[in-house]
Amino acid sequence: MREGKEAMLSFSDVAELFRAIRRREEGQTMAEYGVTLAVICVATVAVFAALSGGISKSIGKVTGLLP
Repeated sequence: MREGKEAMLSFSDVAELFRAIRRREEGQTMAEYGVTLAVICVATVAVFAALSGGISKSIGKVTGLLP
Protein backbone atom coordinates (compact mmCIF):
# COMPACT_ATOMS: atom_id res chain seq x y z
CA MET A 1 0.00 0.00 0.00
CA ARG A 2 1.33 3.41 -0.90
CA GLU A 3 1.40 6.25 1.58
CA GLY A 4 -1.58 8.56 1.39
CA LYS A 5 -3.79 6.01 -0.37
CA GLU A 6 -6.57 4.06 1.31
CA ALA A 7 -6.86 0.34 0.78
CA MET A 8 -9.89 -0.36 -1.39
CA LEU A 9 -11.52 -3.68 -2.06
CA SER A 10 -11.99 -4.68 -5.64
CA PHE A 11 -15.30 -6.05 -6.88
CA SER A 12 -13.92 -9.58 -6.82
CA ASP A 13 -12.79 -9.09 -3.18
CA VAL A 14 -16.29 -7.96 -2.20
CA ALA A 15 -17.87 -10.86 -4.10
CA GLU A 16 -15.54 -13.32 -2.34
CA LEU A 17 -16.44 -11.77 1.02
CA PHE A 18 -20.16 -12.30 0.35
CA ARG A 19 -19.51 -15.88 -0.76
CA ALA A 20 -17.60 -16.57 2.47
CA ILE A 21 -20.39 -15.09 4.58
CA ARG A 22 -22.99 -17.16 2.74
CA ARG A 23 -20.96 -20.36 3.33
CA ARG A 24 -20.98 -19.86 7.11
CA GLU A 25 -23.58 -22.15 8.64
CA GLU A 26 -23.16 -21.78 12.42
CA GLY A 27 -26.11 -19.42 12.78
CA GLN A 28 -28.33 -21.50 10.54
CA THR A 29 -27.54 -24.65 12.49
CA MET A 30 -28.41 -23.04 15.83
CA ALA A 31 -31.69 -21.75 14.38
CA GLU A 32 -32.54 -25.23 13.12
CA TYR A 33 -31.88 -26.68 16.58
CA GLY A 34 -34.09 -24.02 18.13
CA VAL A 35 -36.98 -24.74 15.75
CA THR A 36 -36.64 -28.49 16.33
CA LEU A 37 -36.66 -28.02 20.10
CA ALA A 38 -39.74 -25.79 19.90
CA VAL A 39 -41.63 -28.35 17.81
CA ILE A 40 -40.73 -31.16 20.23
CA CYS A 41 -41.87 -29.06 23.22
CA VAL A 42 -45.20 -28.17 21.60
CA ALA A 43 -45.81 -31.81 20.60
CA THR A 44 -44.99 -33.03 24.13
CA VAL A 45 -47.40 -30.56 25.73
CA ALA A 46 -50.11 -31.51 23.23
CA VAL A 47 -49.68 -35.25 23.94
CA PHE A 48 -49.81 -34.73 27.71
CA ALA A 49 -52.90 -32.55 27.37
CA ALA A 50 -54.61 -35.17 25.19
CA LEU A 51 -53.77 -38.00 27.60
CA SER A 52 -54.51 -36.17 30.84
CA GLY A 53 -58.16 -37.29 31.00
CA GLY A 54 -57.32 -40.94 30.42
CA ILE A 55 -54.52 -40.89 32.95
CA SER A 56 -56.77 -39.33 35.59
CA LYS A 57 -59.49 -41.97 34.97
CA SER A 58 -56.93 -44.78 35.22
CA ILE A 59 -55.55 -43.46 38.50
CA GLY A 60 -59.12 -43.13 39.81
CA LYS A 61 -59.89 -46.76 38.92
CA VAL A 62 -56.73 -48.03 40.62
CA THR A 63 -57.35 -46.03 43.78
CA GLY A 64 -60.97 -47.28 43.81
CA LEU A 65 -59.72 -50.87 43.84
CA LEU A 66 -57.38 -50.33 46.78
CA PRO A 67 -58.80 -51.14 50.26
